[in-house]
Amino acid sequence: MENLTSLTIADIHGMLSRREVSAEEIARVHLDRIKREDSNIRSYLSTCEEKAIEQARAVDREIAAGKPLRPLSGVPVAIKDVILTRGLPTTCASKMLENFVAPYNATAVERLEAAGAVILGKTNCDEFAMGSSTENSGFFPTRNPHDPTRVPGGSSGGSAAAVAANLATVSLGSDTGGSIRQPAAFCGIVGMMGTYGRVSRYGLVAFASSLDHIGPFGRSVRDVARTLKVIAGRDQFDSTSADVPVDDYESALDGKVSGMKVGVPNEYFEGLNPEIRSNVEKGISLLEKLGCEIVPIRLPHTEYAIACYYIICTAEASSNLARYDGVRYGFRAAEYSDLRDMYRKTRDQGFGAEVKRRIMLGTYVLSSGYYDAYYLKAQRVRTLITRDFVEAFDDVDVIVAPTSPIPPFKLGERVDDPLQMYLADIYTVTASLAGIPGISVPCGKLKGNLPLPVGMQIFATHFDEARLLKVADAFEKAGGFDLS
Repeated sequence: MENLTSLTIADIHGMLSRREVSAEEIARVHLDRIKREDSNIRSYLSTCEEKAIEQARAVDREIAAGKPLRPLSGVPVAIKDVILTRGLPTTCASKMLENFVAPYNATAVERLEAAGAVILGKTNCDEFAMGSSTENSGFFPTRNPHDPTRVPGGSSGGSAAAVAANLATVSLGSDTGGSIRQPAAFCGIVGMMGTYGRVSRYGLVAFASSLDHIGPFGRSVRDVARTLKVIAGRDQFDSTSADVPVDDYESALDGKVSGMKVGVPNEYFEGLNPEIRSNVEKGISLLEKLGCEIVPIRLPHTEYAIACYYIICTAEASSNLARYDGVRYGFRAAEYSDLRDMYRKTRDQGFGAEVKRRIMLGTYVLSSGYYDAYYLKAQRVRTLITRDFVEAFDDVDVIVAPTSPIPPFKLGERVDDPLQMYLADIYTVTASLAGIPGISVPCGKLKGNLPLPVGMQIFATHFDEARLLKVADAFEKAGGFDLS
């Protein structure tokens, strides 16, 4: 029964339809594997066995009654712990919200459950989604399933590791500057961020509101396509969710990519690990063999992306995290002399070092005398970065680049060097700033005793997720995930 944990959604539905297995059996096998294997990886912060079994039994009753399977019937799903899940802890991996239980579901979770998904639990992440390694969790770091001495990426490292280690079939993460795509690359799975506004942010604990996305992880492009279809679409509870029709992403996965123009930006191949470069170039060559036309392009404002991103995201974080003051909910310092002292001690004791760092930076760039010099200028640069992509998509259908300039690094290797940690986001923050969709797919592995995964990133223009998924799926079917 152990092989039940490595199935795709289509495999699960085939076995359920043929009555070869029950949804409850699938759920129990996953829960047992989590108990047995996750003590080393530590991808989950909490599990909800009772809820999962109840949801699985509901699926089995529907099957027994002859009802058709829903899109995710019986599929085991993990949820990043910054996404509200009714009746379960939503801690944001922070001491500040250690005892907070969500009173309602995020829209994405509501749609997963309506589609028949079985929720297994909440996954670890960098505190308030601020980080690139999941070492900034207020509780413990998550380890990379491919090499437990290394990080799984971040901030959605727990969600990526859970799928990579067969502890969930698919999972949800959040992506503000690469927090789905980078851990997908580090863990050797598929991770997708849709267009800004494609998936409702209602129920996602805010980090940077103009950049935050919810998106899926999976072991195949088709699994990610189906999950994205379920959670995408307009939501009355999120004014930034777009009223744009959602395509049938799975029907777009027809393998027909011949004649497509694939843009390759020179700027994304500078300062790149040589082995990663080699793998991604092989991936681009494979797309060429599939009939795609490779077109060199320029995205000239890429060099300003990191500075631009870390001004905008910290400014928005400073504003969003002001609500954690010990008054309304969450942690409150035990001893204080007056209201001001309570605020100070609560925030000092409740937040970790990285969160404090970003709050201070964001407060600085928004302060009197610095707003125009930093925040306003960063917003103008953001417009230029967006324009780069818009102009590029006049000439090409998709853009292909590495996901990360470096392979998964050792635990503790960069945690004391924030600048190096930030610079590792150079290839992912651009799409976040521009609001375009991006997906990271496996692109072979580096050589070594414990071969480390390489990720290749694909971008498309706004709301063209179907084309993005089509190219990613064709790449997978042609053996691109296992390039050597």
